[in-house]
Order: sequence, then C-alpha cells, then structure tokens
Amino acid sequence: MLTQETTASWEHLLEIAKANTNAQWIRRSGQSPATAPIPLSINKIDRGQEVPVLLFKDTNSWCPYCERVILALEEKEIPYQVEFIDLRSKPQWYLDIVPTGLVPAAKIKGELIYESKDILLALEEQFSPSLLPADATLNQSAIQAIADCESPGLIQIGYRFIWGSRDINASDTSEEELLSLQTEFEAKLEGIEQFLAKYPGDYFMGEFSLVDIMYAPHLSRLAANVPVYRGYPIRGNERFPNLNRWFEAIDSRPAYNRIKSDVTTNNLVLRRIFGLKPAIDRLHLDTGNLSTNPDEMEAAAKLSDNHQAIIGDIFKNSGLEVILSPRDRDFANSAIDLHLRFLTEYLMVDNKQPLVGGRVGGKGGTDAKVAAVGAIALAYLRNRASAPRDMSAGAAIAFRSAIDNIMRSLY
Repeated sequence: MLTQETTASWEHLLEIAKANTNAQWIRRSGQSPATAPIPLSINKIDRGQEVPVLLFKDTNSWCPYCERVILALEEKEIPYQVEFIDLRSKPQWYLDIVPTGLVPAAKIKGELIYESKDILLALEEQFSPSLLPADATLNQSAIQAIADCESPGLIQIGYRFIWGSRDINASDTSEEELLSLQTEFEAKLEGIEQFLAKYPGDYFMGEFSLVDIMYAPHLSRLAANVPVYRGYPIRGNERFPNLNRWFEAIDSRPAYNRIKSDVTTNNLVLRRIFGLKPAIDRLHLDTGNLSTNPDEMEAAAKLSDNHQAIIGDIFKNSGLEVILSPRDRDFANSAIDLHLRFLTEYLMVDNKQPLVGGRVGGKGGTDAKVAAVGAIALAYLRNRASAPRDMSAGAAIAFRSAIDNIMRSLY
C-alpha cells in the first residue's frame, strides 16, 4: 500500500535526480513555461559579462523556425538567453520592435534581427566555427540550398499534403486531391534524396552545415506527421535510403538531441491545436479487416458477452462510486460503455497501429470528464482480469496489451 512513509520526499527525490543528470534549468514561478533550460554554452562567459545573443521564441517551444536558431546556437556553442513570447497574447513591446510579430527574433550584440534564415546567416557571420563549407563552390551551393529551403518546395507541399489542399480539415479534401498532393510530395522527397546523393557523407553538403539546420526541424515534423495523418511513411521507406541515413546522422548529434521535439509532441500539436484527425485513429471494423489472432478474438468475445456485469463491477469497485455523485451513475455507465466498446473493437481489428494521443482538449476533443472515467475504468479493468477465471492466459495478455495502447491515446 502506498503511504507517506513508503514514498520519498520531493526534496530527496530532487536531490538524487539532479545529481544524476547533466540537464540544467531555471525555475520560472508563475510563468509559462515553468522551467527553462540553461544552455551549456552559458558557462563560457564570465560572471557579469554580457550575453551576446538574446533570442525571442515561443513559450511552448513548438516553433520549427525557432528550433533552427537554437540548433545553430548550440552547435556553435554561442552563449545565449531566451525571452519567451506568448503567441496567443503577444506583448505590445514585442509588436513595437518586431513588425511581423512573429518568432524567432534575436538581438545579436545589440542588433535586432528577425526571420530565422537571416538570424542564422548573422550568427554565421559573427561567430565561429563556420557552418558553411570552406570550398567556394560548395559554399555557393550551400547558400543556394538555404534559399531554396525557404521557397515553395518540400516543406510547403508536405504541410499541404497533411492539411489538405484547401485547409486543415481532411474531410474537405477529396481522394483525388490527396492523391495529387501525395504524388507532388513524393516528387519533392525524391529531389531531397537526389540532393543527398550528390556529396559523399550523410549530410546535405557531405559534412554538417547550415543546410541541415534549415531542414532538420521541418523534416523531423513531416516524418512524424505524415505517417499519422496521411498514412504515408518517410522514415524507413526504402525509396529514400539517403534520407534515412540523414535522419540517423542528425539524430546522432548531441546538440540536436538537447533541443529537438519528439514524435508524440509533434503529432499532438496538430491534433490539439488544429483539430486534425489521425488516419490511423480510425479502426474501420469490417469482415475484411478482422484480427486473425485467436487470443484477441477470445478477449473481445468475453468482454462483449459480459459487458453489463463488467460495467457494474467497474463502477462499484474502481473508486468511481465514491468520487461521483449518485446522479452521475448514468453518465458514468455511458462513459465506461463507450471505452469498453472501443477496447473491444480495437481487439478485433487487424493490423493494429499505435493510437495517437490527444483525444482530450483542443478542437473536437473528447470531454475531459468522459476521458477521466474511461481512464479509471480501463486502469482498473487491466489488472482485474484474471486467467484462467475470465479468459485464457493468451487472451489476458492480448487484453492488457490492448488496454495499454488505448490508455496511451486518451490524453
């Protein structure tokens, strides 16, 4: 049983954790975000010495253009400080100094510069080591590649493919339009594949450069989003071996690992902020898409046959009866029933893929109270099932695995 006496204090936990991580951060009480990382490069300047770069970036750290600049700062080991800008309520002082009102912007040795490409080129000009090729011909090729990255190309077509040709609502885009967008997107990926084949090495110019920094945040987001929202794989796709080597190379860089986003975050942003519906979130249960796993079908059959008793057991013994008022009984039964039917359907479909989180909150999300009841129900049911009392051992394993996958997708 979990008690105060069997659990370490927050102070003790923090002391042990901080002693075993290299991460540095500051607490920002009452602000968003509540903590902010301290760049390792800050140790390169003496106490009282002015930090050469002040970066203005978004509070949620979702912006790929800000990520470009931070990656360059980290790779070049330039000391910098961050001023967070709430994009939902931009302060007037920021609008007064940055005409676009966008992020990133930066004060570099007192000079204000905005637009990520211009900031990167200014950092390249004023700080070593250089992230452009020394060879004059390669240097010009790199400058041109940086300019091409900003022009309509892979990034723009990729996001159009995700959002649809008119707006971000997938239902507004016909299958013919999506096929056309996919063909256009594939052609742009082929162009990247051919560019990466031009020079020896795993990076765009052979060696790591500003070109990689320009592409990394967007390529990583497209590689996360396109499989989930359009069912088209990029990483691991045999059509793009050079691009896959590039992903491996960029992911191996310590600076990139310190500042990059992750697949789950990138997909949650599109779902919660823009309301996109993942392609792999729809189960499409029909006779041509049934699981061939007998353990999954046994678990689904047992759950279907006994669902009324299971709902009653969950409500009575999971704690829901205690925390909900009597008038919430019908609501709770309905919420439990909804999640049990989803669990049963998930057990029955073939070719299961990981479900995407973000069902609660944002545009078109599940009601938080419904999700909370469902989470309690599934967590209770996961360890309530007993083999061979309720089902065979194989069915119980499949049952718990399905619950784990669904639980990860609720919030």
